[in-house]
Amino acid sequence: MSASEPHELYNPSEMSAMDTRNKLATSLPIDYNKRLMLFAGRASPQLAVDIADKLGVDVGPVTLKTFSNGEVYCRFEESIRGADVFIVQSICGNPQTGVTANDSLMELLLMIDAAVGASAHRVIAVTPWFGYSRQDKKSAPREPISARLVARMLEAAGADRVLTMDLHAGQIQGFFSKPVDHMTALFMLTRYFADLGLPDLVVVAPDAGRVKLNKNFASKVGAELAILSKSRPAQEVAEIGYVIGDVKGKTALIVDDMIDTAGTLKAAAATVLEAGATSVYAAATHAVLSGRAFENLEEAGFKEIVVTDTIPIGPNHPGNIRVLPCAELLTDSIRRIFIDDSVSEVFGGENQLF
Repeated sequence: MSASEPHELYNPSEMSAMDTRNKLATSLPIDYNKRLMLFAGRASPQLAVDIADKLGVDVGPVTLKTFSNGEVYCRFEESIRGADVFIVQSICGNPQTGVTANDSLMELLLMIDAAVGASAHRVIAVTPWFGYSRQDKKSAPREPISARLVARMLEAAGADRVLTMDLHAGQIQGFFSKPVDHMTALFMLTRYFADLGLPDLVVVAPDAGRVKLNKNFASKVGAELAILSKSRPAQEVAEIGYVIGDVKGKTALIVDDMIDTAGTLKAAAATVLEAGATSVYAAATHAVLSGRAFENLEEAGFKEIVVTDTIPIGPNHPGNIRVLPCAELLTDSIRRIFIDDSVSEVFGGENQLF
């Protein structure tokens, strides 16, 4: 450069702006459209189909099988890269597909891990029935807190959030560091019994732990409240002492979150009938129905037992069991999660039952 030529002055701000323009000009524009994909485990295939129909999508193709040595295998049959993947799987057994509760849990974990490894954008575990939920605390020395362990396993596998229904204990939500969307079948069940118009209805809590749930239920159907005194001398054994409240000459409705062996329900029905109730109904979200559940329900004398389809009910169940579908409720929640809308608005913020 000669002495007569002007010097170019270095301006850091201009250079920075130039670099930014160059970067913008050379970047790759991406038109990103969110995708929702729904898959079913072998514990809840029909529920997934019902949800998919309401969402207007197909259940995604996935290979699920159990090897001869008992190990579970899964493989997604199409690309899920960048998609929001919803995996519908209650942690329960299904006699029609031959899986046990532990098979379902392991299968769910493997499906989550496979989705994460296949570069899904988000993985949401839709577990309407959260298995091991009754083991939410130590009731005796040297026991595990199994519900907490299941929560940790789901997070370790890579689940970004969990969608569930009517947890046995509200504190289970605290076992997760990821978001938990808690649905409730309370409004489905109360609407059903309100439409029945049963005379002189009294809602009966099977034990002290279910009082708040039953109080909410009673207020929504315009009924009175009674409470049963219950003790558990051993696991899966219930003893009902007496009724706190007036059930004489009234229609009793026993409300619980789940029915397992139905031993509690059978004892509760006998107690309220002995106390003078004219008839007895039962309502619960989850129909686990294990062991002698069918026999107990047939012997208990219920007019009707109303449950939802969070858990598939096996064949040859008693004729007085009525199943309410929960697919519409779950579909609404899944849609809101996908578009990042408020899930609590589904219930007007009234889904905290505990």
